[in-house]
Amino acid sequence: METRKIQVTGGSTYTVSLPKSWATEHGISSGSTVELYPEDETLLVTPQRDGNHQEGTLEIGALEDEQLVRAVFTMYVSGFDSIRLEAGRITTDQRRAIRNAVQGLIGVEVVEEDTHCVVVQDLLDSSELSIVNAVSRMRLIATSMLEDAITALVENDDDIARDVIDRDDDVDRLFLVVSRIFRATLRSPRAAEGLGVSREECFDFHSSARQLERVADHAVKIAQLARRLEAIPARVADGLLALHTDTETILEQSMDALFAEDGDKATRLGNRVLESVLEVDEHTRAIDDLLRELDSVEAQSLGLILDSLSRSADYGGNIAETALQKAAPRPN
Repeated sequence: METRKIQVTGGSTYTVSLPKSWATEHGISSGSTVELYPEDETLLVTPQRDGNHQEGTLEIGALEDEQLVRAVFTMYVSGFDSIRLEAGRITTDQRRAIRNAVQGLIGVEVVEEDTHCVVVQDLLDSSELSIVNAVSRMRLIATSMLEDAITALVENDDDIARDVIDRDDDVDRLFLVVSRIFRATLRSPRAAEGLGVSREECFDFHSSARQLERVADHAVKIAQLARRLEAIPARVADGLLALHTDTETILEQSMDALFAEDGDKATRLGNRVLESVLEVDEHTRAIDDLLRELDSVEAQSLGLILDSLSRSADYGGNIAETALQKAAPRPN
């Protein structure tokens, strides 16, 4: 850490010198322009950049299938707008994996392709993306997936179950968008300024989006088990429906607390959610007692479904804790 004394020039302008080593490292010299970003009691100074378009190159000769898909996802989340994928010869399987990766991203298309190279590009204007809108959309999809998964189970409807499984891709794509936005705010204060939310808030939204992604994953798990099960006992069905109602309330209230602009409201809702999570634990144990009376194979599957509902409620509790932290007073 280095310190500098503030000086006054012209009688009204405050000035401060920059450490020479930092200026040299970032190509700043006399006449250069820097950008200033005030954030609460912090003032961030960064070199001015001409453009925001980021290009990256990835050698994919040794990558196949899921490894290649994950590599493209990683480059996207890291903030590259154009990703050049190169190899001595790109195989048919690699091209298929690249197409799968592109389909898993929002606004990304293949813009160039030949024997040795494929270029994929993000065609969306990142400055127009909203982390709040993305998380709100994740909330709607994930909670509706969980509701439909339980409906598929209770009504023994395989069509609804398949629809739940298909919708998981939408949640995954949105989470990648949220992750990309969040990492952009860590790299550049300009990105946070463009969003209109602080970097702390971006962290809160990203961590809550992760919980929603997990809720969607458990909805898929319930739907998959529902497709294997026949009609379930009425008492168990009633218990799971009631448990889902409690879980849904927890998720909705936790997200309301996260988005609340009033700190008192966020605190009130957050504490209510955490109390409700404890009640869900008791409800879960009561349903578990009912499962002990069933055939072992059926009881095992229903036990996994019970666990998924209970974990989804816990994820709502995690969001509520984030909301309480977001609403808490900040130290100077």
